[in-house]
Amino acid sequence: MSENVAKFYDEFADKQLKVGVNSRHFSILRKVVDAGLKPNHRVLEVGCGIGTVSHLLAKIVDKGSVLGVDISPESIRQAEKLWTKYRNLSFETSDMSDFDKPGLRFDFIVFPDVLEHIPVEDHHALFKTVSRHSHSETVLFIHVPAPRFLEWMIKNESDKLQVIDQPLDTARLVGDLATSGFYLDKMENYKVFYNEKDYQYFVFRKMQPLTEVSHRSKWVIFFERIQNRFGRINLVS
Repeated sequence: MSENVAKFYDEFADKQLKVGVNSRHFSILRKVVDAGLKPNHRVLEVGCGIGTVSHLLAKIVDKGSVLGVDISPESIRQAEKLWTKYRNLSFETSDMSDFDKPGLRFDFIVFPDVLEHIPVEDHHALFKTVSRHSHSETVLFIHVPAPRFLEWMIKNESDKLQVIDQPLDTARLVGDLATSGFYLDKMENYKVFYNEKDYQYFVFRKMQPLTEVSHRSKWVIFFERIQNRFGRINLVS
């Protein structure tokens, strides 16, 4: 099965090259930065393709590093050719089943529209693998098509889909990651190319007990209360 998938993405590499960087890629970058990406962070990108998102991440972590991993040897070959000027960016061919970097821990692990292309039954093992390469502050960022939208695509425009394209159940995703030591910090459905919400993203963090808490500013709470009490509320009838 993995050989057929790799072959599909070998052929898909040229299409990625023609498409180039689009709104989805910039949106992913912006949301990863909002989740806390810093210039000195070490990033693992799973399903990097030809490195479209990888090089954008490398620009941000100019004092850190990015490792892009993909199942397709041809995609990796093109990525290594395209982004040679980024000294902090490297690539590796792997389906993640054999990914093992003893002692290496990443600050951010990014899945940019790849989980929907990996059989759900393989997710648990995949998350265990990335968990071994994380530390107590690691952030796991996942970007996928919104399930309802992908269901519509399967029914109406299946010719535009890839070799594996499956809607992901949020409850199962959260559960699988919980067993690997991550908790859901944020999730949002939003619009990229359609008026309907066609994508969603998740921010997961390592499960760690709180050791201390701090109060918000009383002034911030006060002004929020004033705004909530007297601010205009627009009701759509």
